[in-house]
Amino acid sequence: MVQPLPQPDGTLGGASAVDAARAAALNEAYGTLPAEEVLRLSLTALFPGKIALVSSFGAESAVLLHMAATIDRAVPVVFIDTDRLFPETLAYRDTLIARLGLTEVRSVGPDPETMEAADPYGALFSIDPDRCCQLRKVEPLAEALAPFAAWITGRKRYQAATRTTLRVFEADATHIKVSPLATWGAGELVAYLREHDLPRHPLVAKGYPSIGCAPCTSPVAEGEDARAGRWRGQAKTECGIHVSNAGVTRRSA
Repeated sequence: MVQPLPQPDGTLGGASAVDAARAAALNEAYGTLPAEEVLRLSLTALFPGKIALVSSFGAESAVLLHMAATIDRAVPVVFIDTDRLFPETLAYRDTLIARLGLTEVRSVGPDPETMEAADPYGALFSIDPDRCCQLRKVEPLAEALAPFAAWITGRKRYQAATRTTLRVFEADATHIKVSPLATWGAGELVAYLREHDLPRHPLVAKGYPSIGCAPCTSPVAEGEDARAGRWRGQAKTECGIHVSNAGVTRRSA
């Protein structure tokens, strides 16, 4: 039986005390459950009607999307189209939507007028990659997630050194975040894809185990972190959407 837990409240710069406490309680109660059970509980019992799945439609996205579709094909799925994605990613998105019967995929992206002013030559990614990600990914996602209390991510601990302590439930300034696949390894993901005959992102076969914007993603060599090809040669390891949303106010939840 799902036990009642504290509800999300306002923010205090980082995660609010209430959100942090709720995330800790959720981890204690459900953090060791199988991924499918975590996902089902989140969608149907913990946050019914108040949770969205955020997907890049990247290298491993088919696993979580397939799990969600078996529970509810109308789950809200937020896809951030930065206007800098690989054509293969956009085609793969359309393939998975049709294959899985997803009915509520919402494509969001940067404001054209803002980008015209901030990045008129399309070179911001090389000048100030953090600002580029902020405008193309972080702000559009914050806007799209405003109506929700929680969101589902596809992150896993094995992907990079920065994710080794990832918890299944966590809190940021505005939401509870759920990562059902946090404990999964590459082998489990490949096995699931094969078991359910799910199509792979076409760039995986070309050495891209983690796929972001085309200008900032390169192939990965054997033995490197799965995300080593993201912002290669820079100290940057995350786009910013998984950094606490300090200053972002929840408008409805």
